[in-house]
Amino acid sequence: MNRATLSFLAGLAALAAVTGFATLSPPQAAGTAGTAAELPVERTSLLCPAPSTSDIAETSYTSFTPVTKDAGSSGKAELQAAAEESGGKKAAKKKAAKPVLAPVEPGKPATGDTSGGGASALVGTAEGTFAPGWTVQETTSVAAGSGRGLQGVNCSAPDTEFWFPGVSTAADRTDYVHLTNPDDSAAVVDIELYGKDGALDSTLGEGITVAPHSSDPILLSTLTQEKQDNLTIHVNVRSGRVGAAVQALDDKLGGDWLAASTDPSGSLVLPGIPKDATAVRLVAFTPSDADADLKVQLASPSGLITPAGNETLHVKGGMTTAVDLGDVTRGEAGSLVLTPTDTSVPVVAALRVVRGKGDNQETAFIPATRPVGTRATVADNRAKGTTLSLTAPTRAATVKVTASAGSEGGEAVSKTFTLKAGTTENVEAPVPTGLKGTYALTVEPVSGGPVYGARTLAATQDGVPGFTVQTLPDDRGMVAVPEADEDLSVLQK
Repeated sequence: MNRATLSFLAGLAALAAVTGFATLSPPQAAGTAGTAAELPVERTSLLCPAPSTSDIAETSYTSFTPVTKDAGSSGKAELQAAAEESGGKKAAKKKAAKPVLAPVEPGKPATGDTSGGGASALVGTAEGTFAPGWTVQETTSVAAGSGRGLQGVNCSAPDTEFWFPGVSTAADRTDYVHLTNPDDSAAVVDIELYGKDGALDSTLGEGITVAPHSSDPILLSTLTQEKQDNLTIHVNVRSGRVGAAVQALDDKLGGDWLAASTDPSGSLVLPGIPKDATAVRLVAFTPSDADADLKVQLASPSGLITPAGNETLHVKGGMTTAVDLGDVTRGEAGSLVLTPTDTSVPVVAALRVVRGKGDNQETAFIPATRPVGTRATVADNRAKGTTLSLTAPTRAATVKVTASAGSEGGEAVSKTFTLKAGTTENVEAPVPTGLKGTYALTVEPVSGGPVYGARTLAATQDGVPGFTVQTLPDDRGMVAVPEADEDLSVLQK
């Protein structure tokens, strides 16, 4: 095999380390080249952070894999405590503990639960037919105390870089960044903090070691003496890879998980602002030395509108900028669309959303996200309290939404929706026939422009209203695999 082919395969292996593994087709006859084929990934890894330290926390896990053509008929998926994952030091000394959950078949959710504050981070692996589009939702309800309310997060794939705009070291906030290492070797991580005046002085965030098969929650206020309400953190992995998510707990406004923003980009979409939001704060940051000037628009049910008094946003290079948009949705579905006014400068962004008033206020976060792409799925939907929001920021689009079978019974149902250009709609998502338990929603664009999505889950426990929002980026369940050829003529040169 020639060097060019080896180089290509090495690059493909690096891609597979993040998104899963796909099988290479056998080479064609020498001298010919096949076009890239879209094939299902064959292995997917997901990491779930430790859910809570509260003794009264109630946590549920929901796993789902959509049925995928050509994914084969065999495989497995399971979630285990990080230190007990197969290959870990503890697992080598004793028999591995029973998985938190182990799905039986694609197309049907599997659930597990835990209570109290002693639950550990989880490492999940799906192979074969369970790998393409595998998603796991971690949902925690806390009835009282700091961060009380509903906290939800999609368990994420390990990676080497993360951006989190919207964190805080203020006195009324307790923010942790959870770092989970799924591998057999230690990971070394740097955490950089950026405020309104630029980088914050901090040496404690450099060279943090995360042991193999373990998870470390890092309290952000211990990394710096500065107290600021609107910060951006950059998690950069020097060696190895980790999963990362921020748990933001407020003494008065509840709390939630903040997932990483999509990679820095000149244009961003933050979908699914609840229509009854009472306060919305936009936090943005550019890692560039150049300033970014952004047009701020709200994609409403009737089209793109400009929030009065917040037509544009100026983000200084290397500094975090925050602006309060108030009740920007004014009782209608909405998504925020950021585009450059002139020169495109890469930006990351997130929204802090508050619902309710007085003692019944609760908080959730919406990071800028990737489009749905080929397909996106969100798990742990309930018969009541689920809202699916879809946005077509540039062109009209048609999408297919499928409600899976229920975790305890029910049959899958699909609906098709058409979205007008520049609009956001809270669609009447399908519900499984004869639903028992929870179900998953899968969104697949059929035609038209890019679509962005988010799911809001609302629930009340002991009289305390709570909500959480998860975005729907492409599940990366398919990978393009060009057919590799051997070119023996290279040996004659």
